[in-house]
Amino acid sequence: MNQPTQSPEPAPPGGFLAEIKDAVTTRAAVLVLGVLALQLAFITSYIGAFHHPKPSEIPIAVAAPLAPVAERSADQLDTLPGKPLDPHAVKDEAAALRQIENRDVDGALIIDPGGKTDRLLVASGAGAALSQALTEVVGLAEKAQGRTVLVTDVAPAAAGDGRGLSSFYLVIGWCVGGYLCAAILAISAGARPANIHRAVIRLGALLLYSIAAGLLGAVIAGPVLDALPGSIPALWGLGTLVVFAVGAITLAFQGVAGVVGIGLAILLVVVFGNPSAGGAYPYPLLPPFWRTIGPALPPGAGTYAARSITYFKGNGAGGPMLVLAAWAVAGSAVTLACAVFRKGRSGAAVGSGLPDDSPAVPRFADTEGGEGSGGGEGAGAR
Repeated sequence: MNQPTQSPEPAPPGGFLAEIKDAVTTRAAVLVLGVLALQLAFITSYIGAFHHPKPSEIPIAVAAPLAPVAERSADQLDTLPGKPLDPHAVKDEAAALRQIENRDVDGALIIDPGGKTDRLLVASGAGAALSQALTEVVGLAEKAQGRTVLVTDVAPAAAGDGRGLSSFYLVIGWCVGGYLCAAILAISAGARPANIHRAVIRLGALLLYSIAAGLLGAVIAGPVLDALPGSIPALWGLGTLVVFAVGAITLAFQGVAGVVGIGLAILLVVVFGNPSAGGAYPYPLLPPFWRTIGPALPPGAGTYAARSITYFKGNGAGGPMLVLAAWAVAGSAVTLACAVFRKGRSGAAVGSGLPDDSPAVPRFADTEGGEGSGGGEGAGAR
């Protein structure tokens, strides 16, 4: 018995251009262009931040047995070409050490008026590149005056924390988990929350994930790999806040812009946030733009706080924690507001937020909440 033969699918009328449009929709083309823009922004941001690290206004304390000596030395350092240092005189070595421990300065120069050798106190736990830059700048300045400098690391990075980067990579890992978890929660049943109940559930699920991710990350970086010697409970709390803040931002962007919101979250956290976080090169070594935005973004705030917890007994972590808390609250509020706003819209689309190529196709049921744009409530609801 002969099987009926199937005729090949007819080509779309209109020739080759019509075939292209049939294969690549307008929505896909717009998204691809968006990806290209994001890629170029990534390249520009990372190369722009890292291609030419240059010390600029590194905070440094200057101490000497006599106040006029300390003030004169600070003035001399302040006049160095390019202003690589931001020096100020302090009462004595103990005061200088306190300022380093409190993260008010990144180093201290202790002048010995009776000899030719001074001492430079640095803290490589705040970033090896920063302590090296400080050593180089001060060493050249001392050499120009016929003096030498002896370097003492008062807050050294742990043996398992190569170049003090473990805090940075830990925070980046938390950030990645935050926006990936939020993206999965949002797109699993549509790119926008259908109602306030589902938005609250998603935020609750994100919080539970954040608690688990914060704890596991702190344990891996601490006891497992012996990279960070800081307090596990403190790092756990920081990790929870970082993950939730980034996840809430992602949910908020998705609530506003649909699938495009994932790209916006990547733009904020990865493209702008990572190179400005002060990880490989702390803030005084970054160009002005990245140095300015870094402390206000989750990766930068998280990295600074993680280093404070690990090497400075938590000193200086309060401000960055408030930044993260503000992102978490703002992201949650926008997510809930988008859910309320969409509830009041009749037949709101669920998708990328971009125009569809097939507007004539009827929508019989909203897959999120069962409110059909072409029928009554409950049609096709899960």
